Amino acid sequence: MSRADVFVTATDLSRMIAEDRPVSVLDVRWRLDAPDGRQAYAQGHVPGAVYVSLDDELSDHSVPDRGRHPLPSGVALQAAARRWGLREGVPTVVYDDWNRAGSARAWWVLRAAGIEDVRILDGGLAAWAAAGGDLEAGEVSRPPGDVVVRCADLYRGALPTLTVDEVAEFDGLLLDARAPERFRGDTEPVDPVAGHIPGATNAPSTGVLDGDGVLLPTEELVAFAERVGADGDSAVGVYCGSGVTAAVTVAALMATGVPARLFPGSWSQWSADPSRPVATGH
Repeated sequence: MSRADVFVTATDLSRMIAEDRPVSVLDVRWRLDAPDGRQAYAQGHVPGAVYVSLDDELSDHSVPDRGRHPLPSGVALQAAARRWGLREGVPTVVYDDWNRAGSARAWWVLRAAGIEDVRILDGGLAAWAAAGGDLEAGEVSRPPGDVVVRCADLYRGALPTLTVDEVAEFDGLLLDARAPERFRGDTEPVDPVAGHIPGATNAPSTGVLDGDGVLLPTEELVAFAERVGADGDSAVGVYCGSGVTAAVTVAALMATGVPARLFPGSWSQWSADPSRPVATGH
């Protein structure tokens, strides 16, 4: 898988829209401290973009014991995707306004569901504005789509995952995509226990982005992968707090041709079980 298979530039998206080529655009604004992005979306978004709630539509909080953002079922996701207007054979572009977290989650969930032509807007909404893209206010409602979700269980879908028990036995490279202070256990603002999974290597998801939130040049991404040990010689697993920002790292690694398995439950699932060991420090 190449960079162009995972990410799309604002210039290319603008050209697609200007040429009236079929494309579905999803606004997935989400932040850890502001999970509901609907108000910001209504104030201004990429023309034609439909708002998607990460908490309500890309997660299923009725699922117990699988962390703070359990994956939705295939049935629920298909209903939501059709509500967003996604159509068979039409490419989908997802974007956000914070560190590619929301868009990477949407990309991963849709790809895991078997929907193949999904790409992340590189640089997010800021890149769109910097490229001279217009913003549209208000809500957008699309005619119902006909997209088909081919994977009923996203935990065993079209993209590879790790269960909590598989993580405990994992003999590959396990990357923790959270900030260094959370990895070390200096602080834990969300989950009940601070620290990390023993044996994990800290590789913050922000490390694959430049200061403007744009994916690093390919040669720098390759250097990042090599620096953290993801050289393609061993299996790679990635986790974060609840399986959201880890998808950024998964997407970046896959853009360099390095496959990576997401642990959807992440630290929120691991740390909720007092029988699981916890490491602190470097």
